[in-house]
Amino acid sequence: MVYTLSGVRFPTVPSVYKSHGFSSNGDRRNANVSVFLKKHSVSRKILAEKSSYQSESRPSKVAASGKVLVPGSQSDSSSSSADQLEATETAPENSPVSTDVDSSTMEHTSQIKTENGDVEPASGLTENVEELDFASSLQLEGGKLKESKTLDTSEVTIIGESDRIRKKGIPPPGLGQKIYEIDPLLTNYRGHLDYRFSQYKKMREAIDKYEGGLEAFSRGYEKMGFTRSATGITYREWAPGAKSASLIGDFNNWDPNADVMTRNEFGVWEIFLPNNADGSPAIPHGSRVKIRMDTPSGVKDSIPAWIKFSVQPPDEIPYNGIYYDPPEEERYIFQHPRPKKPKSLRIYESHIGMSSPEPKINSYVNFRDDVLPRIKKLGYNAVQIMAIQEHSYYASFGYHVTNFFAPSSRFGTPDDLKSLIDKAHELGIVVLMDIVHSHASNNTLDGLNMFDGTDSCYFHSGSRGYHWMWDSRLFNYGHWEVLRYLLSNARWWLDEFKFDGFRFDGVTSMMYTHHGLSVGFTGNYEEYFGLTTDVDAVVYLMLVNDLIHGLFPDAITIGEDVSGMPTFCIPVQDGGVGFDYRLHMAIADKWIELLKKRDEDWRVGDIVHTLTNRRWLEKCVSYAESHDQALVGDKTIAFWLMDKDMYEFMALDRPSTPLIDRGIALHKMIRLVTMGLGGEGYLNFMGNEFGHPEWIDFPRADQHLPDGTVIPGNQFSYDKCRRRFDLGDADYLRYHGLQEFDQAMQHLEERYEFMTSQHQFISRKNEGDRMIVFERGNLVFVFNFHWTNSYSDYRIGCLKPGKYKVVLDSDDPLFGGFGRIDHNAEFFTYEGWYDDRPRSFMVYAPSRTAVVYALVDKEDEQEAEEEEEPVEE
Repeated sequence: MVYTLSGVRFPTVPSVYKSHGFSSNGDRRNANVSVFLKKHSVSRKILAEKSSYQSESRPSKVAASGKVLVPGSQSDSSSSSADQLEATETAPENSPVSTDVDSSTMEHTSQIKTENGDVEPASGLTENVEELDFASSLQLEGGKLKESKTLDTSEVTIIGESDRIRKKGIPPPGLGQKIYEIDPLLTNYRGHLDYRFSQYKKMREAIDKYEGGLEAFSRGYEKMGFTRSATGITYREWAPGAKSASLIGDFNNWDPNADVMTRNEFGVWEIFLPNNADGSPAIPHGSRVKIRMDTPSGVKDSIPAWIKFSVQPPDEIPYNGIYYDPPEEERYIFQHPRPKKPKSLRIYESHIGMSSPEPKINSYVNFRDDVLPRIKKLGYNAVQIMAIQEHSYYASFGYHVTNFFAPSSRFGTPDDLKSLIDKAHELGIVVLMDIVHSHASNNTLDGLNMFDGTDSCYFHSGSRGYHWMWDSRLFNYGHWEVLRYLLSNARWWLDEFKFDGFRFDGVTSMMYTHHGLSVGFTGNYEEYFGLTTDVDAVVYLMLVNDLIHGLFPDAITIGEDVSGMPTFCIPVQDGGVGFDYRLHMAIADKWIELLKKRDEDWRVGDIVHTLTNRRWLEKCVSYAESHDQALVGDKTIAFWLMDKDMYEFMALDRPSTPLIDRGIALHKMIRLVTMGLGGEGYLNFMGNEFGHPEWIDFPRADQHLPDGTVIPGNQFSYDKCRRRFDLGDADYLRYHGLQEFDQAMQHLEERYEFMTSQHQFISRKNEGDRMIVFERGNLVFVFNFHWTNSYSDYRIGCLKPGKYKVVLDSDDPLFGGFGRIDHNAEFFTYEGWYDDRPRSFMVYAPSRTAVVYALVDKEDEQEAEEEEEPVEE
């Protein structure tokens, strides 16, 4: 276990910045043309029950005021006003700190003072904030403000959100003891768990003491990087290893001697650039910027770590940092409030770039206009977007991040992304971001690696800071400035872009020093609470969940953890890590394992065990396949099932084959049983709902290995880096039936909410018949996995008496089935115990078919009667 907070030092004195260093030229205007002045594009089991226990600490509530703040001029695309000073308490020099962490090992940048000693507002925008009553004269139209007599209250809600959030405080830490009531086995590891919670509390206390609290600490982007005030632009960068630094860019003709920066005792470099004589900013919007540093590794030009936008020019390899501060009239203003947090999650996992049927990189705008309506129609209530954070290497799928605060420029501008999220909210779709805080790109040109010429800036030095399998750098989660950077990054995407939550990537790698590599987790608690646990990383995860749920109570956090870490989805104040959901990764692996076998070798008990093997009171998002299974070198479920027959026999005007019939039947059954038993949420990668053919292969060149081996590329082709939605829409192809089934499955869950029902019972797992029967809510699911046997008058148990009807049938011809089920039949229950159920009814269960039966209530009967009534002329 890593018990040290390595590289951490509590501050004992406030940071006093030296005088601003800037050149004396009066007008900073430059003849270089802003990149935004040109119209060019950049190519490029137990069944888990619903949690009902109360947390030890209830979140504080803040009443919304009768007024809202509408930001005026913003700093580097920051939408929150800076009308609060930093509430930072500083300790006298050498005074003891109120924790037992070594106060000589934590670094931070503390509060910032101007030359005259005044505390500077975080972004200096208070003079541009206008206070309005609800009866305002402003209204929104097309993302812009216009004159009107009244302001819709929903618009007030979203417009004033950032300012209301700033007034919130993160609820104080609880006692962290509830976990022992939930899982008594954890008492055997109380030493570890109590230590973990104490380290979390100490960090909270330190942040409260020296940064004014977690809320203020998480607004690092109002202090670091580029911030704009009424009088000019301030640029600050943490680069402790640098010997000297200067800001260069189009605005000063890339002259390293023009704007030399000064350094404080904490390794923060700073420069202030006053406005031009005419009041315009010294750095025009859209111009290129970098920081030049003399480092232990030599002189280097780097993209600022807190940059909000970066672009790769055509025919060039390196990216350029872009000063992004559009005029007020060009900024997108959110119009629609966030949707309510869904009771159950139905997630459509997406990638902007490959979301077009055409072989090209798609845009935020096209995704907004073309893909979001599709997601809505399919019945998903959440979209999870991958590859948002800028990544120089497109084929990394967005997981090798270079610029953490910048939305990828391949797909459009930051304002384009905002319009996409706003449109999703208008459609009632929650937007989740696939966020990467587990590692960073190894790229030294465009990213954080060797940022200040050392390997210890932001990351662990040596082998601990390198992930050999991913070829990437690993963060030092015990460092003050790393915490500031990552916590602020999470806050940035939620506050500025209105994302509704995150799917945290690679969490298993974070929580263990072995990163889960070559380790088989068996469920033995020694595997989770021992010497290989990285407590620093777990404490960070607790802090970021604390922050997210404290400021954004309806925000959703999902952790990608394959280890099964206990307490993972238990609130932080109860001693847990704090995630809302765990990604149930074992399910997809089980399906691939089974698909390599004959049907005769499948065991329904094994399927049920895998689907239901999750921790009590910890919610899971299940999936049959995600983007991982769609990548080149692997196979999607559809391809495992139907293989090359997909190329020739998917047209309805051609006879099918046994392989196609089997594949279409099992594709639907696998997805429904996964949603039915797998968890409280469900995820599907775009296109897989209709059995998208082939794999994902990003454009790439030949790769020459050191041993002389050449791995062939694909000549930079985008042919297999797209989603053929037209196949799912074509009613003359069998893909259409699969898409229709997935849509029916989503809408079934939307109506009955079975994934989050407290009533869950598995009544039958019959290996001989290959039958699975279970109940969730008022639904009874019947699966016949037998390849040839169909069963008439098959008795199935149920809990509730009454009449049942068919509400979903995978054998429906609409879904590419054979129509063996009568949808008009009524099924009445018999009293008497069967399969541990007090009642039962008889059904017909055709081979390779899944049928869902619902208890008919009075409302259903009334609707049916109304449908049967003749319409009067």
